[in-house]
Amino acid sequence: MPRSGRIRNFLREYKESPKIEKLSFLAPFLILLIECILLAHAIDLKEVYVILLTAVLVIISVAEIILVTLEIHEEYKHRNFGKILAIKVDDFVIDSKVKNVKKIVEDFIKKYPEYRLKRNEVYHTACQVLETHKEEEIEKKLMEDLNKFIKKNKKMNVNEIVKTFIKKNQKYKNYRDKIYEKTCEIKRKNN
Repeated sequence: MPRSGRIRNFLREYKESPKIEKLSFLAPFLILLIECILLAHAIDLKEVYVILLTAVLVIISVAEIILVTLEIHEEYKHRNFGKILAIKVDDFVIDSKVKNVKKIVEDFIKKYPEYRLKRNEVYHTACQVLETHKEEEIEKKLMEDLNKFIKKNKKMNVNEIVKTFIKKNQKYKNYRDKIYEKTCEIKRKNN
Protein backbone atom coordinates (compact mmCIF):
# COMPACT_ATOMS: atom_id res chain seq x y z
CA MET A 1 0.00 0.00 0.00
CA PRO A 2 1.36 3.45 -0.87
CA ARG A 3 2.72 5.60 1.93
CA SER A 4 0.96 8.78 0.83
CA GLY A 5 -2.29 9.42 2.69
CA ARG A 6 -3.85 11.15 -0.29
CA ILE A 7 -3.13 8.19 -2.55
CA ARG A 8 -4.53 5.74 0.04
CA ASN A 9 -7.65 7.86 0.40
CA PHE A 10 -8.07 8.09 -3.36
CA LEU A 11 -7.63 4.33 -3.78
CA ARG A 12 -10.32 3.75 -1.13
CA GLU A 13 -12.61 6.26 -2.87
CA TYR A 14 -11.93 4.64 -6.24
CA LYS A 15 -12.60 1.16 -4.86
CA GLU A 16 -15.96 2.26 -3.42
CA SER A 17 -17.02 4.21 -6.52
CA PRO A 18 -19.59 2.81 -8.99
CA LYS A 19 -18.38 0.87 -12.03
CA ILE A 20 -19.24 3.72 -14.42
CA GLU A 21 -16.93 6.08 -12.51
CA LYS A 22 -14.18 3.46 -12.49
CA LEU A 23 -14.50 3.03 -16.25
CA SER A 24 -14.55 6.80 -16.81
CA PHE A 25 -11.29 6.99 -14.89
CA LEU A 26 -9.56 4.29 -16.95
CA ALA A 27 -10.39 5.75 -20.39
CA PRO A 28 -8.17 8.86 -20.05
CA PHE A 29 -5.21 6.65 -19.09
CA LEU A 30 -5.72 4.52 -22.19
CA ILE A 31 -5.92 7.64 -24.36
CA LEU A 32 -2.85 9.10 -22.62
CA LEU A 33 -0.89 5.92 -23.34
CA ILE A 34 -1.82 6.04 -27.04
CA GLU A 35 -0.92 9.75 -27.23
CA CYS A 36 2.46 9.11 -25.60
CA ILE A 37 3.18 6.41 -28.20
CA LEU A 38 2.16 8.84 -30.97
CA LEU A 39 4.29 11.57 -29.40
CA ALA A 40 7.33 9.27 -29.27
CA HIS A 41 6.77 8.30 -32.90
CA ALA A 42 6.38 11.96 -33.93
CA ILE A 43 9.62 12.85 -32.13
CA ASP A 44 11.42 10.07 -34.04
CA LEU A 45 10.10 11.47 -37.32
CA LYS A 46 10.92 15.03 -36.24
CA GLU A 47 7.50 16.26 -37.36
CA VAL A 48 7.09 19.52 -35.42
CA TYR A 49 3.38 20.10 -36.05
CA VAL A 50 2.56 16.47 -35.08
CA ILE A 51 4.70 16.82 -31.93
CA LEU A 52 2.88 20.04 -30.96
CA LEU A 53 -0.59 18.65 -31.60
CA THR A 54 0.14 15.41 -29.76
CA ALA A 55 1.67 17.35 -26.84
CA VAL A 56 -1.54 19.40 -26.62
CA LEU A 57 -3.57 16.15 -26.54
CA VAL A 58 -1.30 14.77 -23.79
CA ILE A 59 -1.89 17.94 -21.72
CA ILE A 60 -5.66 17.64 -22.28
CA SER A 61 -5.55 13.98 -21.21
CA VAL A 62 -3.64 14.82 -18.02
CA ALA A 63 -6.16 17.59 -17.26
CA GLU A 64 -8.99 15.12 -17.87
CA ILE A 65 -7.43 12.62 -15.45
CA ILE A 66 -7.17 15.34 -12.81
CA LEU A 67 -10.81 16.38 -13.37
CA VAL A 68 -12.08 12.79 -13.19
CA THR A 69 -10.06 12.27 -9.99
CA LEU A 70 -11.66 15.37 -8.44
CA GLU A 71 -15.09 14.23 -9.58
CA ILE A 72 -14.63 10.79 -7.98
CA HIS A 73 -13.55 12.51 -4.76
CA GLU A 74 -16.58 14.83 -4.75
CA GLU A 75 -18.97 11.94 -5.44
CA TYR A 76 -17.41 9.96 -2.59
CA LYS A 77 -17.82 12.91 -0.23
CA HIS A 78 -21.42 13.35 -1.34
CA ARG A 79 -22.25 9.64 -0.89
CA ASN A 80 -20.71 9.52 2.58
CA PHE A 81 -21.95 12.92 3.78
CA GLY A 82 -25.17 11.47 5.20
CA LYS A 83 -23.40 8.63 6.99
CA ILE A 84 -20.80 10.89 8.57
CA LEU A 85 -23.43 13.46 9.56
CA ALA A 86 -25.65 10.78 11.14
CA ILE A 87 -22.75 9.45 13.20
CA LYS A 88 -21.75 12.93 14.37
CA VAL A 89 -25.33 13.95 15.21
CA ASP A 90 -25.96 10.65 17.04
CA ASP A 91 -22.81 11.09 19.13
CA PHE A 92 -23.76 14.72 19.78
CA VAL A 93 -27.29 13.79 20.91
CA ILE A 94 -25.97 11.08 23.22
CA ASP A 95 -23.43 13.47 24.76
CA SER A 96 -25.80 16.43 25.10
CA LYS A 97 -28.91 14.47 26.19
CA VAL A 98 -31.05 17.28 24.71
CA LYS A 99 -34.39 16.21 23.18
CA ASN A 100 -35.33 19.48 21.45
CA VAL A 101 -34.52 19.34 17.73
CA LYS A 102 -34.05 23.10 17.35
CA LYS A 103 -31.64 23.21 20.30
CA ILE A 104 -29.76 20.17 18.98
CA VAL A 105 -29.35 21.77 15.54
CA GLU A 106 -28.18 25.10 16.97
CA ASP A 107 -25.71 23.52 19.39
CA PHE A 108 -24.46 21.07 16.75
CA ILE A 109 -23.77 23.88 14.28
CA LYS A 110 -21.95 25.84 17.01
CA LYS A 111 -19.73 22.82 17.63
CA TYR A 112 -19.31 21.96 13.92
CA PRO A 113 -19.45 25.27 11.99
CA GLU A 114 -18.63 23.48 8.72
CA TYR A 115 -22.27 22.29 8.70
CA ARG A 116 -23.68 25.85 8.91
CA LEU A 117 -24.70 25.78 5.24
CA LYS A 118 -26.20 22.28 5.63
CA ARG A 119 -28.72 23.24 8.33
CA ASN A 120 -31.63 21.40 6.65
CA GLU A 121 -29.65 18.15 6.44
CA VAL A 122 -28.62 18.51 10.09
CA TYR A 123 -32.26 19.13 11.06
CA HIS A 124 -33.56 16.05 9.22
CA THR A 125 -30.75 13.88 10.55
CA ALA A 126 -31.40 15.08 14.10
CA CYS A 127 -35.09 14.17 13.71
CA GLN A 128 -34.17 10.68 12.49
CA VAL A 129 -31.68 10.17 15.31
CA LEU A 130 -34.18 11.28 17.95
CA GLU A 131 -36.82 8.97 16.47
CA THR A 132 -34.37 6.06 16.55
CA HIS A 133 -33.48 6.79 20.18
CA LYS A 134 -37.17 6.99 21.05
CA GLU A 135 -37.82 3.60 19.41
CA GLU A 136 -34.88 2.06 21.26
CA GLU A 137 -36.19 3.37 24.59
CA ILE A 138 -39.68 2.03 23.86
CA GLU A 139 -38.29 -1.39 22.91
CA LYS A 140 -36.15 -1.49 26.05
CA LYS A 141 -39.15 -0.63 28.24
CA LEU A 142 -41.25 -3.14 26.30
CA MET A 143 -38.74 -5.90 27.05
CA GLU A 144 -38.69 -5.04 30.76
CA ASP A 145 -42.50 -5.02 30.97
CA LEU A 146 -42.82 -8.19 28.89
CA ASN A 147 -40.30 -10.09 31.04
CA LYS A 148 -42.18 -9.11 34.21
CA PHE A 149 -45.51 -10.10 32.66
CA ILE A 150 -44.23 -13.49 31.50
CA LYS A 151 -42.76 -14.25 34.95
CA LYS A 152 -46.18 -13.58 36.49
CA ASN A 153 -48.05 -15.65 33.87
CA LYS A 154 -45.79 -18.67 33.26
CA LYS A 155 -48.66 -21.04 32.53
CA MET A 156 -50.07 -19.06 29.60
CA ASN A 157 -49.15 -20.03 26.06
CA VAL A 158 -47.50 -17.54 23.68
CA ASN A 159 -50.72 -16.37 21.99
CA GLU A 160 -52.46 -15.81 25.32
CA ILE A 161 -49.48 -13.85 26.63
CA VAL A 162 -49.39 -11.61 23.55
CA LYS A 163 -53.14 -11.00 23.60
CA THR A 164 -53.33 -10.32 27.35
CA PHE A 165 -50.16 -8.22 27.43
CA ILE A 166 -51.35 -5.95 24.64
CA LYS A 167 -54.78 -5.68 26.21
CA LYS A 168 -53.22 -4.49 29.48
CA ASN A 169 -50.58 -2.30 27.80
CA GLN A 170 -52.24 -0.47 24.91
CA LYS A 171 -49.15 1.65 24.30
CA TYR A 172 -47.47 -1.46 22.83
CA LYS A 173 -50.26 -2.40 20.41
CA ASN A 174 -48.12 -1.43 17.38
CA TYR A 175 -45.43 -3.86 18.50
CA ARG A 176 -47.46 -7.08 18.26
CA ASP A 177 -44.90 -8.85 16.03
CA LYS A 178 -42.01 -7.85 18.29
CA ILE A 179 -43.95 -8.98 21.38
CA TYR A 180 -44.74 -12.33 19.77
CA GLU A 181 -41.13 -12.86 18.71
CA LYS A 182 -39.67 -11.94 22.12
CA THR A 183 -42.27 -13.99 23.96
CA CYS A 184 -41.31 -17.05 21.91
CA GLU A 185 -37.62 -16.44 22.73
CA ILE A 186 -38.28 -16.03 26.45
CA LYS A 187 -40.53 -19.11 26.59
CA ARG A 188 -37.90 -21.15 24.72
CA LYS A 189 -35.18 -20.07 27.18
CA ASN A 190 -37.32 -20.88 30.19
CA ASN A 191 -38.20 -24.39 28.97
